[in-house]
Amino acid sequence: MGDNGSSRETLGSRLGFILLTAGCAIGLGNIWRFPFVTGQNGGALFVLIYLVFLFMLGFPVMVMELSLGRASRRNLYGAYKTLPKGSSFKWHWPGAVFFTGSAFLMIFYTTVTGWMIAYAVNYLNGSVAALGNEKEIIGYFNGFLASPGRNVGYMLLTVLIGSVTCYLGLQKGVERITKLMMAGLFLLLLGLCIRSCTLPGASAGLSFYLKPSLEPLETVGLFNIIVAALGQAFFTLSLGVGSIAIFGSYIDRDHSLAKESLVIIALDTIVAILAGVIIFPACFSYGVDAGSGPGLVFISLPNVFNHMPGGRWWGVLFFLFLSSAALTTVIAVFENLIAFMIDEWRLSRRKAVLLNGVGIGVLSLPCALGYNLLKWIEPLGKGSTILDLEDYIVSDNLLPLGSLYIVLFIAAGWGWKNFIAEANSGHGVKFPGWVRVYVCWIIPLLIFGLFAIGFYRRWLQ
Repeated sequence: MGDNGSSRETLGSRLGFILLTAGCAIGLGNIWRFPFVTGQNGGALFVLIYLVFLFMLGFPVMVMELSLGRASRRNLYGAYKTLPKGSSFKWHWPGAVFFTGSAFLMIFYTTVTGWMIAYAVNYLNGSVAALGNEKEIIGYFNGFLASPGRNVGYMLLTVLIGSVTCYLGLQKGVERITKLMMAGLFLLLLGLCIRSCTLPGASAGLSFYLKPSLEPLETVGLFNIIVAALGQAFFTLSLGVGSIAIFGSYIDRDHSLAKESLVIIALDTIVAILAGVIIFPACFSYGVDAGSGPGLVFISLPNVFNHMPGGRWWGVLFFLFLSSAALTTVIAVFENLIAFMIDEWRLSRRKAVLLNGVGIGVLSLPCALGYNLLKWIEPLGKGSTILDLEDYIVSDNLLPLGSLYIVLFIAAGWGWKNFIAEANSGHGVKFPGWVRVYVCWIIPLLIFGLFAIGFYRRWLQ
């Protein structure tokens, strides 16, 4: 079993592994970011290009990250430390930098997840549903952001939910609760899809979303669509910082990792596509700009719900759906950080959960206060927030560079033959050995190109 194999916790079922790993990938990137990026980049043509990149880039990197976890029976940092044999290069030293991406992700993700929970609660008590027009909805959202108490309170509630789930253990807590959340997520998703597709004028929204047109080539530009699709395909799976590898370390070798990765990516894609089926018919039915940006969820959609028959309850269901998706990611990443403390620092699960919960709670305070008490801090220029900086560090730097590092480690540290042997152990689809040149050379160029384009647009354009 490798290091720590005799005492390491394991998942109770293959279904648990698939739902946990998919839950880590399925999050606000699918349901919050995907629809408005699709709307900004021409609809169906963007979706088509996104799906191509998801398979070309996301699939092989996911297989690689899972293989590192399963082969080492450790967290990703532990894999970098133990898998190379006879190498004088200390792969785990730079690997530690990218592993911090999990912590950086949580110090702003907990705040945004808190917003989702807050809106579910506020739809339930009727305070959001009572707002009459878009101006009132914008005022409500801005008022919520301006409240230090509510932002910190809901952030800490998110941290508490993640911590308690992980404290209960891998099978009794993380696996069992994530299974329930994922089941609830899919039920809510299907119900909301049916409701949205029955709205008047829904067919126009579905056509924009699912029927490719060449018009965006003129209005948006092919290059911009390709860059946006490549970025979304890459970031949606949370690759590069160890959140996927940790669940590979908890499974047996009965099934090939290509097979498992295809199932996980399929679930992730289904959720993202169906999220668009909810949002685009609603936007077209009520004349809302589908490319209105991050405010789509908190401003534009509440304006839709508040004009729908029974909109209060559809609002409750929608934000419960968002909260479930976000919390599955929080729980998965918490487990990754806690497993690191158990593996590398030899802490008990109880102590690791406590240290992680307190640490993430404290480190998340600047983000939660970034729209109120600390709004004077504008780290990326006028109008930017602490959340923008933390998101930039993770999304534009640690995730792509962490994935690039995984590919380089496979090629030069652990070795291609070792990777193929691990990835193809078990029943199911095998990862083809003949793609070595593509994986070891083309993928690094694609990832580095994405990083370079993002850097240029941020700082040099």
